[in-house]
Amino acid sequence: MMSQRMFSVTTGVIFALIALGHILRVVFALEWTVQDRAIPMWASWLALLIAAYLASQGFRLSKKS
Repeated sequence: MMSQRMFSVTTGVIFALIALGHILRVVFALEWTVQDRAIPMWASWLALLIAAYLASQGFRLSKKS
């Protein structure tokens, strides 16, 4: 059984890795295409903000438990 603290830490780490992936895409200007449609760079900026926020909330909640 996973404790609330471990769940929050795991969630924080997963979202931090997702945020890191978006940072790398922005820094290296990597092009992403899905079914012949280019994903705009602003989508990675938005996803970066959301993932970073969720990671910070996961780590914050892990300190409360």
